[in-house]
Amino acid sequence: MAVLKILKFGEPTLRKVARPVEEITPRIITLLDDMIETMRAAGGCGLAAPQVGVLRRIAVIEVEDGVVYELINPKIIAFAGEQKESEGCLSNPGEYGITKRPKAVTVRATDRHGKEYELSGTDLLARAICHECDHLDGKLYTDVQIRACKKG
Repeated sequence: MAVLKILKFGEPTLRKVARPVEEITPRIITLLDDMIETMRAAGGCGLAAPQVGVLRRIAVIEVEDGVVYELINPKIIAFAGEQKESEGCLSNPGEYGITKRPKAVTVRATDRHGKEYELSGTDLLARAICHECDHLDGKLYTDVQIRACKKG
């Protein structure tokens, strides 16, 4: 496994729409493993493939230690409620903004074994799902930001 370079805001790749994964190959498995290692090394709770320069519809999320969700070709199929919380991004370190996201989200995705599944989450998990799916569509949290703020 390897820690990959995370692209920063301003990189054109972050504004491009990622392509679907047509086949889960050994390269996709390696990418998933490297993305998990990269996310953890950077201290994040989610990472999308475009953030590491790969325009594929892949994201990883870990909002609870040791529980990693791998989302291949994710599609949000349901959402409800509203939350306004502070949100940051590994591609924009040290900067945060208050965003408005759904309180609850359900996403349909495929795992590394090719099995389709649904994942439902609330609060931070719902926010992370939305954030990472936005990356796959070339959107950044600043696009849904209500106001900017700095932590620390």
